[in-house]
Amino acid sequence: MATDQALADEIVGTIRAWVDRDVIPNVAEFEHADEFPQAMFDQMCEFGLFGSTIAPEYGGLGLDVTTYARIIEELSRGFMSLAGILNTHKIGATMIGRFGTDEQKQRFLPRMVDGSFRAAFSLSEPDAGSDTGALRCRAERDGDEWVLNGTKMWVTNGVRASLVMLMARTPEGRITCFLVEKEPGESFEGISVSKKIDKLGYKGLETVEMAYVDHKVPHANVLGGDDGIGHGQQYALSALELGRINIAARAVGVAQAAFEAAMRYAQQRETFGRPIYDHQAIQFKLAEMATKLQAARLMTYDAAERADAGERVDMEAGMAKLFASEAAFEIATEALRIHGGNGYTTEFPVERYFRDTPLMIIGEGTSEIQKLVIARKLRDRYPVD
Repeated sequence: MATDQALADEIVGTIRAWVDRDVIPNVAEFEHADEFPQAMFDQMCEFGLFGSTIAPEYGGLGLDVTTYARIIEELSRGFMSLAGILNTHKIGATMIGRFGTDEQKQRFLPRMVDGSFRAAFSLSEPDAGSDTGALRCRAERDGDEWVLNGTKMWVTNGVRASLVMLMARTPEGRITCFLVEKEPGESFEGISVSKKIDKLGYKGLETVEMAYVDHKVPHANVLGGDDGIGHGQQYALSALELGRINIAARAVGVAQAAFEAAMRYAQQRETFGRPIYDHQAIQFKLAEMATKLQAARLMTYDAAERADAGERVDMEAGMAKLFASEAAFEIATEALRIHGGNGYTTEFPVERYFRDTPLMIIGEGTSEIQKLVIARKLRDRYPVD
């Protein structure tokens, strides 16, 4: 069900005003120090953002995909890492809401609303990035428990999470999703952070490698119960379909920030006695940036609106993610070039946009993976008679 437009605009407007007032002026101190933005996180909890897509019957706001995408866009315009703090949690809540048993929904979703019980998503492995068929993490049945062994890579929020949506392979070779409960921290009863991953951008939140050694999970924590065994890959890909809309929205937010910075700088910086905006070369750059930004936003909203209408959007989400992520990188690069030498310094925010945008090209399926997804769906939609 679509969110009431007036309510959606009010929520998005509140987030936009907060980003302008409290996030943008303070982001540099957290980003350059790679420090978790605790005060910003606390405010996100106050806004109810961690329950934004959770149904009202479990205490959430029940926002539609389009409104959530607009929120992600605003957060990313201020500090893209804020969207990352929220997005893995949203994937977990979506998977439980769609595929969990009634008992699992009742047990987990109300606890996930206020941000005190956060989720992480754990699919990738050191030797199996986009190739989900190559997963090596194993789950062995032992009575009413499952014993997990393996290593997981690129786990965003892995340390602070209380719940990990873990994909592992059962003895039959099928991939199953396990709801791994843990205490926040670097180690917990057979779970440890084996490596912290330093990144080019996407600072302020942890990305880690996690090791599971004989960690036991009750059978009741198999997502979907008995019927969920062997369907973890299907569940994950369904959630990532929406995740790619969110990545596209992140890209639009960062691209908007980069474009606005370039417009502002071009009208203030003078060369040869006039603002550089008056030079045709700069005007052409900005015109192309604005056009790509508008196209990316419209593609993202189109995919979100189709999802809200109940359509399959794997192709549209893939297209939006592909175009928006590549456009954001191009816009950030041009913004840096318009700033000249100043753009290469930490005194201006464009260097952060330049470092953050590659993540969207790689995260939740590379551009190459998106092209494969799009091509397969094209053949389905345009079969040869």
